Amino acid sequence: MLPLSSDALRQRLRSFASRAQPLRILLTLGSLMAVCSYTGHTDAVIPLFLGAIASALAETDDSWRGRFRAQLVTLACFAVLSFSVEALFGRPVLFIAGLAFAAFWLTMLGAVEARYKAIAYATLILAMYATLGIENQGAHGHDRGRESLLLLAGAGWYGVFSVLWCAAFPAQPVQARLVTLFTVLGNFVRFKASLFEPLRGIDIEQKRLSLAQLNAEVVSELNAAKESIFRRIGARAPTGRISRYRGLYLIAQDVHERASSSHDDYNALADAFFHSDLLYRCQRVLGLQGLACQRLASSIARREPFEVGEETVQALADLRGAIEHERARATTPERLALLASVEALARNLAQLDGQLAGASQPSARAGRTEMGLFNRSPRSWRDAVERVRRQLTPRSPLFRHALRLAIALAVGYGVMHVIHPAQGYWILLTTLFVCQQSFGDTVSRMGQRITGTALGVVAGWALLQLFPQPLVQSVIAVAAGVLFFATRATRYLLATAAMTLLVLMCFNQVGDSGLLLVPRLVDTAIGSAIAGLAVLLVLPHWQARRINELAATAMRSHAGYLRRIVEQYGTGPRDHLDYRLARRNDHNADAALSTAVSDMFREPGYVRPRAGIALRFLIRSHTLLSYLSALGAHRAALPDSPHMAVLRDAAEGAAAALDALAGGLQGGAIGDDPATELAVRAALAAAVAPAGDAGAAERTIHTELALVWLQIDALRTHAREWLQPGDDAAPAPLET
Repeated sequence: MLPLSSDALRQRLRSFASRAQPLRILLTLGSLMAVCSYTGHTDAVIPLFLGAIASALAETDDSWRGRFRAQLVTLACFAVLSFSVEALFGRPVLFIAGLAFAAFWLTMLGAVEARYKAIAYATLILAMYATLGIENQGAHGHDRGRESLLLLAGAGWYGVFSVLWCAAFPAQPVQARLVTLFTVLGNFVRFKASLFEPLRGIDIEQKRLSLAQLNAEVVSELNAAKESIFRRIGARAPTGRISRYRGLYLIAQDVHERASSSHDDYNALADAFFHSDLLYRCQRVLGLQGLACQRLASSIARREPFEVGEETVQALADLRGAIEHERARATTPERLALLASVEALARNLAQLDGQLAGASQPSARAGRTEMGLFNRSPRSWRDAVERVRRQLTPRSPLFRHALRLAIALAVGYGVMHVIHPAQGYWILLTTLFVCQQSFGDTVSRMGQRITGTALGVVAGWALLQLFPQPLVQSVIAVAAGVLFFATRATRYLLATAAMTLLVLMCFNQVGDSGLLLVPRLVDTAIGSAIAGLAVLLVLPHWQARRINELAATAMRSHAGYLRRIVEQYGTGPRDHLDYRLARRNDHNADAALSTAVSDMFREPGYVRPRAGIALRFLIRSHTLLSYLSALGAHRAALPDSPHMAVLRDAAEGAAAALDALAGGLQGGAIGDDPATELAVRAALAAAVAPAGDAGAAERTIHTELALVWLQIDALRTHAREWLQPGDDAAPAPLET
């Protein structure tokens, strides 16, 4: 076998570092198991393992300093709740009252930010682990307090590895985020290329819907990458790799805006150029740029220089040649207008290619653009408290989930005392894991939890029979813990099976875990049923009841983005923070609406009688965003002229119409078109852009604004259909 080269060895080490959390779990559980076996305290394995797992569940992406502070907060929360559980364990009324109180307020803590949401959720899980440990120690005659100390010791030991890992590999999480970001961005761009099929009868609306869902993935990864970068720079200017990664993130934002843009109706383009290769040329360029995004992801993963390649340059040259050929053949004003849209598209694709070329030296952007990032973390304790206070309303999905979870745990505790099952606290733990904020996620987890538990029980029974040796069972337990953290975000069924296997192997170190096989299945089924009934009966979170609010937010975000774009047609393009924030808010609102509509189709049919209208509204809203993105992609300083004055009035009128539509969606009634709007639209229809190359930019703006107004008309129509009297989707004072 040939020895590894230095480059191959470095690549292996980077790959090793990228699988961060499972490796930290391997080191933590392996060392804990070794110490317990060496000292003969195998009875301490269960609480130490469970404490480490809870600590890992509380972990979020952060710098080593941020992770250290978060670990101290986590240990403090763990200590308070675990010792409280021990103090109240033998007092059923006080115990369940305290648990329900903690479940509600810890869940509400998630309103502050993702870090506190993870800590709060992990704290609740640790409380459940504490009940399991106390129940188990009662059977073995151990002293009170010991279980909580062991849980905290396991959590603290994982925290040591976590902080040290963050210090040793400070930029690795950012690198991994950017790799994922450019991978999904490449998928988005390549799918966008499929819209340029010069074929008749293609379902463009279905493609638009799929594109909206892919766009939501890109937006999610953009947000995650930004937070990862921000946590490592704070108030100071970044240096080294973090500075380069910030430049790459800003490039991803610009590529996303350009790739999101649409320059005309795709069906009209397909009809006009059906016998031409023009659209195929567009498709090839965009497809190559999608591949370039994915190659950029690979270069970031390998930390190698990025080379754009010559294929796209040649494809762009071929596209320009095809445009000139069509211009020589075009004879009608309609065909010339559509050809102008293709020319605008070609300019946009050329600039997109320039953005990707800049990825070889992203730090060069520092001299040409503002690179500040917006901090969404709470500024102070008062700000954090205010965020929680704003969610203390029955209309808040978080409030509903918090109350639902508290009630579900109380019901589970009551059921446990009625039927007196063996290891009954698994019911509460299952309820906590399965009960999610949305109906679709809860139902999905129910099935996966029950199936995964059954699979884990069967695998555990078989492995206990095959490998009765404690050392082998210890190795299996550690491997199961690693598998759980490697799959919990992507394959929940397999993760559940792995956790069940870990528990069985650990319990077998101190007793006969065969006694747990049937109770584990029964308790999982009971806990899952309680969670399912809770999400169905206790303030159910039906997405149809939220569409009005989310759609209104999307319309306001469209208006804000449009106003920021129009400003820059006077001042010239500048990617300053206010502009990028308006753009990001608009994409976030579009992604939230897309996610809600997707979730709606996972809910019972009787609660979404008009889901089709919401689907069509989403498609129109995302199409409108694509036209706004095209306006943003072509920003340039244009001189004042009568035609530009008409365009500015039309843009401001469109923004005002979107604000009015947002107000109507929240108020439950869509008003008639005002006279001022009719005048603005008439002026836009009558305006004529200057001829020649000098008027190309104004013609593009004119075309995009006309398309924006068409989408506003369609959005109003769908909003009126949604808000028809007697419609179950209409807003109500209290959502039920």
